[in-house]
Amino acid sequence: MSDFSKYIRVIPNFPTQGVSFKDISPLLGNGVAFNAAIDVFANRFKSEMIDVIVGIDARGFILGAALAHRLDIGFVPIRKSGKLPFDCYEVTYNLEYGTDTLAIHQDAFPRGSRVLICDDVLATGGTLSASIELVNQLEAEIIGVALLLELTEFEGRKKVTEVPIFSLVEY
Repeated sequence: MSDFSKYIRVIPNFPTQGVSFKDISPLLGNGVAFNAAIDVFANRFKSEMIDVIVGIDARGFILGAALAHRLDIGFVPIRKSGKLPFDCYEVTYNLEYGTDTLAIHQDAFPRGSRVLICDDVLATGGTLSASIELVNQLEAEIIGVALLLELTEFEGRKKVTEVPIFSLVEY
């Protein structure tokens, strides 16, 4: 299976007029498609000697945890501020309509760990940039980013130039 776009539902005018939301629920709900997507990620990154996968709140948890399981490595969540119960690093970043803050436990993984960041979508690059900053605070080596979707019109890849990005579907 190579065309994952047929499992992405496009919902026009959501959440606002003029926006076309890309819904990954049909892909996640289809066992064959979901497994195939995780297989593509696993095959792409299996030779990279990854120590841990970091998943971004919240859909990055689904993809990242499944990939970590497939690769037999650990999984670490990056969460919204106030959701993690221990000492955290936090980064606040700009959104189209305000700001948001992400957090990671300060002891999430050892310094020097080889990390793969996993999320569902890259749009403007704000969330991914903040996540990279958090992982860098832990002095890890980011070997790449695994994404289900990349919305190229928003040019998020231009904001995230310091790490290689691999996406399954581009819109």
